[in-house]
Amino acid sequence: QTTPGIYLPHINRPPQREEGRGRRRRRSKTRLATMAGANNIITIVVMFATATTLAAIMTVDCVGAFQMTNYQAFGISRNNAAAGISSFEPVSHTSIAPALRKLQLSATASSASDDADSHSTKNSRLEEKTWMFQNKYPIAYEVASHASDIIIDAANNDDDVEVVPILLLNGFGVGSFHQHSLMRQILLQNDNDDEKDEKKQKQQYVIYGIDYLGQGKSWPESCNDGNSNDELNLGYSADMWLDQLKGFIEEVILAPPTSLSSSSSTSNKKVHLVGNSVGGYLSTILTNRHPHLISSLTLLNATPVWGLNLPGWDGKLPAPPLPKIVGRALFDTIRNVDIIDKYLEAAYVHREAFDGTYDDSFHGCSDAVRTARGGQELGEKIRACTESKGGHAAFASILWSAPASELTKDIGESSHKPADFYRALEKIPVDVLLLFGADDPWCTPAVAKRMHTTLVGRDGMDAPAAQRYIELGNVGHCPNHEAPTAVARVLLPWIAGTCSSLQSSTVDDDGQCRRKAPLVSGSDQIKEPWGVVGLREVSIEESQNLGMMDRIVSNMVG
Repeated sequence: QTTPGIYLPHINRPPQREEGRGRRRRRSKTRLATMAGANNIITIVVMFATATTLAAIMTVDCVGAFQMTNYQAFGISRNNAAAGISSFEPVSHTSIAPALRKLQLSATASSASDDADSHSTKNSRLEEKTWMFQNKYPIAYEVASHASDIIIDAANNDDDVEVVPILLLNGFGVGSFHQHSLMRQILLQNDNDDEKDEKKQKQQYVIYGIDYLGQGKSWPESCNDGNSNDELNLGYSADMWLDQLKGFIEEVILAPPTSLSSSSSTSNKKVHLVGNSVGGYLSTILTNRHPHLISSLTLLNATPVWGLNLPGWDGKLPAPPLPKIVGRALFDTIRNVDIIDKYLEAAYVHREAFDGTYDDSFHGCSDAVRTARGGQELGEKIRACTESKGGHAAFASILWSAPASELTKDIGESSHKPADFYRALEKIPVDVLLLFGADDPWCTPAVAKRMHTTLVGRDGMDAPAAQRYIELGNVGHCPNHEAPTAVARVLLPWIAGTCSSLQSSTVDDDGQCRRKAPLVSGSDQIKEPWGVVGLREVSIEESQNLGMMDRIVSNMVG
């Protein structure tokens, strides 16, 4: 018992006080729950903003929509699309003559429609093919060459023919169709060079374009928003794409010839690699990992960064709820036709280069001759390619994926440590050409100059390689598509030059080594259909003389 009149709160606590404390506890729990909910919301907003930033970087990396098969853009009927059958049929052993007649008629028709067009190719052909990556994933790729190459191989059985393979790697969000104008220009200008130089008539330029898995026309056979068996544990990452590219070079490009070209020889079993934007990033890491496969490297406005490596998920499908929601929302945002158009306007200097005014297809008119119907808008191709049951999941996986990883020196496996782009570039032993549009708002000349000075640091090697930097004036982020004539003009003498790292000093004196090969003459100007492109070589002294702001910008980007 307690003494009357004395209040002992721990014994005879009034009921109203107990209720008051209960209300305070409930309010405290409510506040904690509210704070936790707010923190979750803030976390989601921050992750969404971060992912949006990466999406912006990735979309400008070349136009931002994630690709799915655009059958009409590639001349494929929907009935044949699943089987990978193209309107550009490969020539079979039993139908060489009919195929050649068909190709010659096609080329004649193309030339007839371009009588005033000095840019019409002779008997050029484009083949669409499929290669199985890891014996599981169908990868779409294209091969551009001359129909006359078949005559050299099959009819003349000439063992002296040298096949010169070139692999063009795309930026993010586009398929190999983004390379068609450059493919056409390389073959055309090589034709013109052949007429002047008999030595080059023994060379066959074979140009490859490929769609990365999860872009263009390269997709798992069955897609269901990341939930199908074909998508299980699949991560759309830089490392996966690098494995794909290595396998493609070894199994397709440099594989021993088995068909019509069996009498030709691929020069020293190496490929010339040309990469735009993220294709430049992948090209650099790939060359660093496997230099024995690469003859020379050309970077077209290469991006030195890739992969956010966001927390909470490793990017392997299926996606958890939050990444799935964020990825879906962002993917639907950036594939909006107005958003795509805005990104294209930012990436290009000339709107006419992408708005369909000119036909950018392989057999189209890419000269200053306005066609009656023009071509298909690049934005339309991109939008049409985003209709996929696997697109949303793939985009989320890319957002959360890590940068390319360093490989361990002893066993060549991933160390799970992000590879540093500039460190990889500094260790590349092959000749490197920087070919950058000067009006790129993201990969600015300051970024190119940092790459240039990094490459010069390689001179401590026993066999120093060449490095050259050509600036393209009046060109934006995608020189391969906005300035194909100018790019081919520089690329061909670069590829034809001898490899500096494998030649003696006496070769350096003949002017044909890539260190001294004439790539530009003073301040060259090349006419594209939509404007004039200025070409000039940037000296190492100019690259090293970066201002304070340029240094800050280049360090921020890389």
